[in-house]
Amino acid sequence: MIYLNFSDLSEEAKERLLESSKQDVMRKFAGDIEKYSKKHHTSFEMLIEEEAVRNLYTLSYTFEV
Repeated sequence: MIYLNFSDLSEEAKERLLESSKQDVMRKFAGDIEKYSKKHHTSFEMLIEEEAVRNLYTLSYTFEV
């Protein structure tokens, strides 16, 4: 097995995983993030992007070759 870090992946793979992570974050935390963004007058999209990246670095990627 090969163990990779998110930073070791190609740009295409990073974009695909980031989009998947955004959808995951939206599904789980959209309501909480929206409340926070309104309360603190920040961009909802920026917060989603930040959480999606943070979410990616908490995952482990394992590929079988």
